[in-house]
Amino acid sequence: MSSKESNLKEKFRIALNSTAKVISDDFDLNKKNFEEKKAKDIISLEIDNLTNPSDFIRLRAETDSSALKKKFSSELIYKKNLPSNNSSRSLYNIAEKIRYEALGGKMLKGIEKNFHENYSQIINRKRKDQLKTKEDVPVAEAFELYMLKNFHKIKLNALTSRMLNFWEKDFENSIEKHKEFLMNNLEDQNTYSSKFSQILEEMDIFQSDEDNEKEQENQDQGQDNPSNDDQNNDKDDSKDDNNDQETQASLDADYSIDEFNLDEQLDEVESDEQSSEQIVKKNIDNINLDYKIFTTQYDEIVKAENLENADEATKLRKSLDQQLIGFQDVITKLANKLQRQLLAKQNRAWEFDLEEGLLDSSKLPRIIMDPYNSLSFKKEKDLDFKDTVVTLLIDNSGSMRGRPITIAAICADILSRTLERCSVKVEILGFTTKNWKGGQSREFWTKNSKPKTPGRLNDLRHIIYKGADTHWRQAKNNLGLMLKEGLLKENIDGEAISWAYNRIKKRKEERKILMVISDGAPVDDSTLSVNSGDFLEKHLKKIVKFIENKSDIEVLAIGIGHDVSRYYNKAIKITDVNELGDVMISQLSSLFETKKKYH
Repeated sequence: MSSKESNLKEKFRIALNSTAKVISDDFDLNKKNFEEKKAKDIISLEIDNLTNPSDFIRLRAETDSSALKKKFSSELIYKKNLPSNNSSRSLYNIAEKIRYEALGGKMLKGIEKNFHENYSQIINRKRKDQLKTKEDVPVAEAFELYMLKNFHKIKLNALTSRMLNFWEKDFENSIEKHKEFLMNNLEDQNTYSSKFSQILEEMDIFQSDEDNEKEQENQDQGQDNPSNDDQNNDKDDSKDDNNDQETQASLDADYSIDEFNLDEQLDEVESDEQSSEQIVKKNIDNINLDYKIFTTQYDEIVKAENLENADEATKLRKSLDQQLIGFQDVITKLANKLQRQLLAKQNRAWEFDLEEGLLDSSKLPRIIMDPYNSLSFKKEKDLDFKDTVVTLLIDNSGSMRGRPITIAAICADILSRTLERCSVKVEILGFTTKNWKGGQSREFWTKNSKPKTPGRLNDLRHIIYKGADTHWRQAKNNLGLMLKEGLLKENIDGEAISWAYNRIKKRKEERKILMVISDGAPVDDSTLSVNSGDFLEKHLKKIVKFIENKSDIEVLAIGIGHDVSRYYNKAIKITDVNELGDVMISQLSSLFETKKKYH
């Protein structure tokens, strides 16, 4: 195998597990250090055995299934509702697998497609020479075909239809009347599995101990095999079997994996990975079912340079620079000290006694003493520190007007310049609303008869001052726009943090840090006047708790003149730029010193 092919296969494996990490909601599945890359991840991926296209389909489906099991299936509930009849347990296991896979298919079309393709090719591989009686078809295998046909909507071929025919009436007699109930309770594992356990216990299909032993022998086989959909008339069986044989011949043909095909598959998996980011957003959106939004049609995400013309932006930047003059000495010392501390944590580890790299001068004396000694080389270890991105999310509310927003802009300016010198990318975002008193959203609500408890009732304005890949020099004028008259209005923090989270989550850097700079609680008079008083605050707490406990993103909050520790685990309070220096150094240094412990 060529090195290029090996590299592509490794990328394929990483992409699969990255997708699994997002689907499963477990961000501790796949830490990116060298040792753990060699370890097995959420599933056992036999990447080295890729020999035909069906292997790609199988791997993607197995990855999705394993991730969905981790996300949707509780081992405690599974064991709690396990049937007492041993012969029913293999069927119960299949029913649970189909449940969480069906949920995944509903969640993302890409997952549904992977399952359909995989089960279809498994069905096409089934070969039974003798199918004369019910005894020729293991009940677990037939039950999986029944579940695939009815719950996954997989289309059966002629052979698998005949296999299911032996058992289908038995299944329908017991399950058909409960099918709608089961379909409606896919998301409730306890309700679904307890009902299925009851159904299986009452099924009169295991007549003897001998049958029980047969089913036990086929338990594992039933797990890995499938079946599904429309039955065909016997008169078409011969034609369909020929088609099946042609399909199988195509699947089983010798297939040489080349770099083009691997690239194509990798592109598809990476597309799945990007689609799976929708799951994370959906999880955040569904954290608090009580949090509602009346309408999003008037919300906007805007680049700062589009808020004002270039001349005005330059003037505002000069105004910010004038504010900086009084703190120039403090800022210079801060930037230099912070930079020294951060750089000191970077490339200070070396690997010695290598065959290539930088000449290790400390070993030269031994060469002089004994010329037969070989030269020794060294190189700096690649540390994780450089692979970092920091998002600054700044409260642009009216209560920040004056000194607080100036301090926030100075913070952004200092952090952006200093961290970029240390090879840390920085994104700067702001959040406010487009209008006071609800704007167009409230007008729309009024025209629609003012329904009770409408949820968030104002037009959001989320501002991008500087993208992570934009250099500070290119975006420095944008930072002055924080001082723009009339910009600062209301603050709806929960949705802003959700927005910032979704942006940073898509970044490829390993280390992701979200710093929130605000002056206290979320406030929007329009929303709070028609909802509960803690409506926005409760949502903020839920969002922050989710990010802190369920993601690999580290959150640090800086309260301008206010204590925000009731919202964030890591929170500091500052009142002046002079205080900001030491506080930021200590907080950032400690943040970079040890990586976040995943939950």
